[in-house]
Amino acid sequence: MQRYGNQSRESGVVAYDIDAGQIIVQFRNGERYLYTEDSAGAANIATMQELARAGRGLSSFISQHVHDRYARKINSRRH
Repeated sequence: MQRYGNQSRESGVVAYDIDAGQIIVQFRNGERYLYTEDSAGAANIATMQELARAGRGLSSFISQHVHDRYARKINSRRH
């Protein structure tokens, strides 16, 4: 996962991982979600990837446009 730039210093997003047609987003509370082109739409995934790379606006975009359109929640491994 790559650390999110968090230019506004107020984002709920802390990290992300981009792959072709998908993005995994990790939030401040530790929860991680996989968003795919199938679950959220290709245009939304492209926008999310751009916002992640820019380090600004990803959390707002998710809450306003794709909130519950994730493919699955990724469970954290606890040791």
